[in-house]
Amino acid sequence: MSGSIIKTKSFELAILGVNFYKNLVNEKKEFVMSKQLLRSITSVGANVREAINAQSKADFIHKLSISQKECDESMYWLELLKETNYISNEDFDSIYPSCNEVLKILRSIIITTKKNNS
Repeated sequence: MSGSIIKTKSFELAILGVNFYKNLVNEKKEFVMSKQLLRSITSVGANVREAINAQSKADFIHKLSISQKECDESMYWLELLKETNYISNEDFDSIYPSCNEVLKILRSIIITTKKNNS
């Protein structure tokens, strides 16, 4: 799985998230929600990496499940930032689809792994 699409996509998402955070802090002077977003969005890829090194199928599923939760949390912070007018629809659209794509891939991997583990 070392060259996997989820590893690549989650790392790309983290890069987007870090740059998005820098813009929120520097341009919008928003420090609280942006920090929450930074933590959750970078955690997605970190947990994918942990899953790659899982000790068992159960551990693999568990780590990816954490990654899935962190991705969903990132989407929450983005939605909140948009609805409170800290970010524009254009800013939102520059990152939200990537989060949604990673979330769908994670869900698919988890479901497939659970089916194959039965």
